[in-house]
Amino acid sequence: MPFGGLKVLSLESRRAKEMETLIRREGGEPFVAPSVQERALEDHRESLEFVGRLEAGEFDLVVCMTGAGLSFLRELAIADAPGLSTLNRLAEGLRKTVIVSRGPKPVSILRDLGARPQIVVPEPNTWKEVVDAIASRPERRIAVQEYGRPNVKMIAALEALGATVTPFAIYRWDLPADLGPLCEAARRLAAHEVDVALFTSSIQLDHLFEIAREQRIEAEVCDALANDVVIASVGPIMTEALESAGIPVDIMPIHPKMAGLVKAAADVACLKLIRKRKSCADRLRDLSI
Repeated sequence: MPFGGLKVLSLESRRAKEMETLIRREGGEPFVAPSVQERALEDHRESLEFVGRLEAGEFDLVVCMTGAGLSFLRELAIADAPGLSTLNRLAEGLRKTVIVSRGPKPVSILRDLGARPQIVVPEPNTWKEVVDAIASRPERRIAVQEYGRPNVKMIAALEALGATVTPFAIYRWDLPADLGPLCEAARRLAAHEVDVALFTSSIQLDHLFEIAREQRIEAEVCDALANDVVIASVGPIMTEALESAGIPVDIMPIHPKMAGLVKAAADVACLKLIRKRKSCADRLRDLSI
């Protein structure tokens, strides 16, 4: 089988079981360490204020970044008032507004609300494609449903187009409640017990480094990722984050999907690992001469 028994690390959280199954199906030995939990904000004033402003027609265009965020917003609207009045206000406001969906995931939630996006941003579904999709449109009063953390670059790019941008947060990314698997992932990397690492979100890398730092093995983890492990990135934004951290990316699938990532990694990981470790050994030998 393609992975040939290689030890494959993933930091996937919401779809951890699915990731483990995909790796095992491709002949890998998976270790999946959830690295993120999505936490709805305790203070809902900003989200409820957004519903009111949307209903009042203060926005020309709404950017829906994630299906998870829309789900949180829908549940908040249901819980806010009896008789579904807030939910109805949200749905009506969305139907009167141009909607940009970052990829297909928000579309089903919008459909449940009786709304539809005028624009579904194409692959690789990054914030850069969002900005490109908006650039040629006339709407400039823009609301952005944030995902797990603020996207400063996207907001700046939209403002450079002359837009007034109102971001609103519904949830944030936190470390998982159970840190054991993530600590073990850092330890295994530092001990050179990982052959392949799969990354699907930059927050995974941030949280891995945070835990490694707390264990005082950050340098060892960084060195392993840079020199000893085959690195597979789901797409260009993830690749940018890895390379900014000094970690070269060995594999990136054509389509930025989890299954495609695993398949692309499985197809070439063995050969990439042999070459990577030989190159590292050659550098060490040259340094010792």
